[in-house]
Amino acid sequence: MPASKPQDIRNIVLLGHGGCGKTTLAEAMLHAAKVTGRLGSVDDGTSILDHSDIEKERHHSVDPSLCYLDHDGKTINVIDAPGYPDFIGGSIAALSGADVAVVMISATAGIEVNTRRLFRIAQQANLPIAIVINKIDGDNIVWDSLLNDIKETFGVSCRPMNQPMSGKEVLDCFVNTTGEGLLGSAADVRTQLIESVIEADEALMEAYLGGEEIPPAKLAESFAKAMVAGAVIPILFTCAKAEVGVKEFMDAVARYFPSPAETPGRALKDGLGADANEISVSADVDKPLIAQAFKIVTDPFVGKLAWIRVLQGHAQGDTSYLLRDDRKPAKMGHLFKVLGKDTHEAKKVVAGDIFALAKVEDIRIGDVLHTEQHPLYRAMPPVPTPMYSLAVTPKSRGDEQKISEALSRLAGEDPTFVVTRDAQTAETVISGIGDLHLRMMLTKMKVRFDLEVDTKPPKIPYRETISMKADGHYRHKKQTGGAGQFGEVYLRVEPLARGGGYEFVSELFGESIPRQYLPAIEKGVQDVWNIGAIAGYPMQDIKIAITDGKHHPVDSKEVAFRTAGKYAFIDAIEKAKPVLLEPVVNLEISIPAHYMGDIASDLSGRRGRILGQDMLPGNQVVIKAQAPLAEVMQYNSQLRSVTGGQGSYTMELSHYEPVPGNVQQQIVAAAARQKEEDKDK
Repeated sequence: MPASKPQDIRNIVLLGHGGCGKTTLAEAMLHAAKVTGRLGSVDDGTSILDHSDIEKERHHSVDPSLCYLDHDGKTINVIDAPGYPDFIGGSIAALSGADVAVVMISATAGIEVNTRRLFRIAQQANLPIAIVINKIDGDNIVWDSLLNDIKETFGVSCRPMNQPMSGKEVLDCFVNTTGEGLLGSAADVRTQLIESVIEADEALMEAYLGGEEIPPAKLAESFAKAMVAGAVIPILFTCAKAEVGVKEFMDAVARYFPSPAETPGRALKDGLGADANEISVSADVDKPLIAQAFKIVTDPFVGKLAWIRVLQGHAQGDTSYLLRDDRKPAKMGHLFKVLGKDTHEAKKVVAGDIFALAKVEDIRIGDVLHTEQHPLYRAMPPVPTPMYSLAVTPKSRGDEQKISEALSRLAGEDPTFVVTRDAQTAETVISGIGDLHLRMMLTKMKVRFDLEVDTKPPKIPYRETISMKADGHYRHKKQTGGAGQFGEVYLRVEPLARGGGYEFVSELFGESIPRQYLPAIEKGVQDVWNIGAIAGYPMQDIKIAITDGKHHPVDSKEVAFRTAGKYAFIDAIEKAKPVLLEPVVNLEISIPAHYMGDIASDLSGRRGRILGQDMLPGNQVVIKAQAPLAEVMQYNSQLRSVTGGQGSYTMELSHYEPVPGNVQQQIVAAAARQKEEDKDK
C-alpha cells in the first residue's frame, strides 16, 4: 500500500559497474520484505527486475527497473539501473526519481570505470550518496586497500556504517560498540562515523567535543542531514546472493537515509529562456500537484508507460494535469505502482512517491505534470552526447515508414538514442553510446516491432571549399533550329574565413548581363554548391562575384544563364585549389594512468593531437584531445580493446579543417569510382 506521507518514503537508485550485483541486491530486498516467495536470480532467468527476453538472454540489465517494498514502517522505492557504460542513459534518467544514489562496488573487482563515472554524475545531480560493497564472500579481498581506494577516489566522507565479520555475517557498528570485524573494532568504526555525522550539526558537534555521549536517537536524527550535506557517505557491506547484510542495509535505508521531505526541493522554472523565473517546490501533500516523468517504457499489455515522480501535492485517478504550455487538461485515470514487469493499481500517491501512468502518448521524458495555468519545466541531468553511429536501411522493401516510426518510439524511451536523417548523405543514421547500445536498440526493434535493418558505418560529412582566388568562365550556346540558348558568364571565387558560409555578389557594370538573369546564375552556382565540385560534398566559405558576361537579345534565357553560371563556377573552383574539409572532434578520454602511453600512441596514429591531461583520484587520468571524426568514429571498440574495458570517452564536434593531401586524393578517387558505378546501374 503506498505511503500516506513523504516522511515514510525512501527513494533509492542502485548504481554501479555491470556485474557488481545491483539487481541481485534488489531481488534480495524484495525477498526479505516477503514481496516475493523466493530469491530471484539473474543467472537462471528468474529475476523479477531483469524481466525482458533480452535481459534474460544476456544475464544483465539493459534498462532501469522499478520496484517497491515496505520495511520498518517505510515504503522503499528501488530503481535498479543498468551498469554497463553503453546503457548509461538509463542510469542518468533514473537519478531524477531518486533521493539517494546507492553506488555499489564488487569487493572482488574493486572500483571499476563506470563506478567512478556514475558516482561523479550522482554528485553533480546533488544527490546524497551511500556505498554498498557487495560480494563480501569473495576470495583474496584486501579490506584495508579497498577502503583506502574508496576514500582516495570518492573522499574522506566515506565511512563504514557496519563491517563484515566474515563472508556470512555483518556487524552494525552504528549502534553496536562491542565486537570486532574484518575492519577492526566496532568502537573505532563507530567513532569515525560519528565524527562525520556531527559535521552537519553544530550543536551536536559542540556537545560531542565537550565530551557528552550522543544518544543514538539524536545521531539517527542527524544522519539524514549529514548525508544531504555530503558530510557522510555511509559504506555498508552485503553478499546479496547469500542474503547477507541485506536486512541491515534495508534497516539503514528506512531509519537513516533521507526522505523526500528531508532532501533539497527540486528547482523548477516557468519557462525555458534565460529570463525564466525559478519556482520553489516542496514535498507538501496539500500544495498543488507538480510531478515529473523521468522514464518512458513500453509495456506489452498496456502500451506506453510513464514513470512519474511526485515532487509536490498528491495525485488520484480523477486528478487533472497539464503538460508544458497546454491549456487543455488531461485526466490521470489509473495510477500504478510498478514491480518489475507487473503493475498494481494505487488509489492515491503523495509527494515523494513514484508511480506510473499508462497510455500516455503525449508525455515525454522530462515533462512536468502540473495543475497551474502556466508551464513548468525542470531540467533532467545531462546525458553524454551519443557519438557512435550507424547508417540503417530496411531489409524489406516498403518498411521505411514502419522503421521510422519504430526508431522514433525507441528514441522517446532513451535520451542517448538519437535518430537523424542526414540531408547531405541521404542516410538514416542512428546514434548511441556504443556498439552494444545500438545492437540492443535494434534487437528491441526486432522483438517489439518485427522489423530488421541492414547497417553500415555512416558517411563522413565532409565539406568542400577553396584555398585561393580564381576566375571562371563559361559560354553556353545552343541552337536547335528554332529559338536558341545563349548565356556567357565570367565570375571570380575567393575563400572566406572558416565559418564565413556563402556570399554571392554582382560586380557587373552596364548591361553586359541584364539584372533579371542574376537569379538564374545564382541557381546555377547553387546547383554545384549543394553537391560539390570535386567529391560530391556541400561547399562552404566561398565568395562568388559575377564580374562580366554577354547576352543575346533573342536567345538569352534563364536556363542558358543557369547553365553558364554552373559551369563557370566549376571552372573557377578547379583553378582555386579546392580542398576537402573534415569534421574534427573534441575528445575527453578517461583511463587508468598506466594506459596513458598506449592511448597517446594510438591517437597519434589516428591523426589526433593531445591538448592536455588532468590527473584524478584513484590513479585516473583524463586526456583532452582532438582528432578527425573519420579516424575515431568507431573509437569505442579500440578504447575498450586497449584498456580492457576500463576506459570511457565523450566526443563532440569542434570545427572543420582541411584534410591532408594524400587523404583528399583517396576520397576524391573513391567518389569518382562511386559515380561511375552509379552510372552503370
